[in-house]
Amino acid sequence: MYAIIETGGRQYWVIPGETLRVEKLEAKEGETVTLKALWAAEEGKEGSSSQKATVTAEVVHQLRDPKIIIFKKKPKSKYSRKAGHRQSKTEIKITKISLN
Repeated sequence: MYAIIETGGRQYWVIPGETLRVEKLEAKEGETVTLKALWAAEEGKEGSSSQKATVTAEVVHQLRDPKIIIFKKKPKSKYSRKAGHRQSKTEIKITKISLN
């Protein structure tokens, strides 16, 4: 069984037992979150899909990505700016896909 979920503006193809990093979710470690599936289907049945499927996931870890350096420079005008950014992420483990 597999599903396609959307969280943080991105779509992910997930299967039960898979661990993935998504944009930060407001949940603590160990909590269970329910995500709405855009599309889900069973492996053995071709063409069977469910629009009302839900995906249950457990929050494994809250973390941050490595820092990205943003550097802007205009030659011959003595203009330069340096900034950094670290994106917050949530690591989740897919526990169950329910076809309703």
